[in-house]
Amino acid sequence: MLADLVEHVIAIDPDRDRITAVVLEAKTKGVVATATFRATKNGYVALLGFADEHTLGGERAFVIEGTRSYGAGVTQAVESAGEWALEFDRTEQKKRGRVKNDERDAIDIGREALGRERLAEPRRGAEREAVRTHHVARESALKDRTRAINLLKSLVVSAPEDLRARLRGLSTKGLVKRCASLRHAASQPIDERGTRQTLRLVAQRILTLEGEIAAHEQAIRPLLQSQAPQVLAQFGVAEWATAQLLISWSHPGRCRSEAAFAHLGGSAPIEASSGQTKRFRLSRGGDRQLNRALHVIAVTRMRDCERTKAYVERRRAQGKTDREIRRCLKRYIARQMFRLLEQGAPS
Repeated sequence: MLADLVEHVIAIDPDRDRITAVVLEAKTKGVVATATFRATKNGYVALLGFADEHTLGGERAFVIEGTRSYGAGVTQAVESAGEWALEFDRTEQKKRGRVKNDERDAIDIGREALGRERLAEPRRGAEREAVRTHHVARESALKDRTRAINLLKSLVVSAPEDLRARLRGLSTKGLVKRCASLRHAASQPIDERGTRQTLRLVAQRILTLEGEIAAHEQAIRPLLQSQAPQVLAQFGVAEWATAQLLISWSHPGRCRSEAAFAHLGGSAPIEASSGQTKRFRLSRGGDRQLNRALHVIAVTRMRDCERTKAYVERRRAQGKTDREIRRCLKRYIARQMFRLLEQGAPS
């Protein structure tokens, strides 16, 4: 347990503008001191001074909640100072009927962390962060483009018949291109004039989003080729899936084993046996975006990879359903990807 490795824990509950820190004695879990600091560079320096003042030597660890959100700044400052930083995901114990505040939350974080056998290291790496920002922005632009295309098609359905007849039968790409070049005139009926103007603006939004998506893909491609070429070269692993695998894995040692990586991705099997039936099901927890990447790789290989097709037929002959076969494949793929990431990680 963490309590056996350190003498003190500095538990941190971050917010947008401030961070609340609590120093706990590891053996007794007693509160030594509490303080609040600004979430700024000077505030982080003051936090480290506060920790030095109340720990008086010995091993210590900083346990931080939300290391990739409000806690990102303090995590970077703590690691830059050479301190041991640990990521706290969420409390497992539900406290009901008590007052809730930042200090109380920090105390709960520290006490629960001291009782845990394993805590994750914060995700790190400048290259990984560059991949993450481009990947997240690209995913957001893809969703916005889909919504805009759906809006454009719904507007065409209700457009005046003459305009609708001109746009009928076009592919999505052709429809966007045609609508982006529409013009309106004062002599046209007001409904048609408004529809034309709206169609043009929505189509131009789609083209702008497509340009943004292409820019993110162009920027992320060399990052993936330098960080995870061994993953990118695998059958059925697209660039976006490679990016998600790299983001979730982060760095060597963050996941202690390939089983832990599979559990993180929600592909670790959970026993669901009953009576004479012995079976397993997939976990519904974990990183759902990582799970999505594993799922798409599995489906792609089931469709296009001859080796995987042979495996599917063999498992079907054993009485496995397609859902159970996908579960097995996702677990195998998680093992393969973890080993590739660990073995091919840049030094």
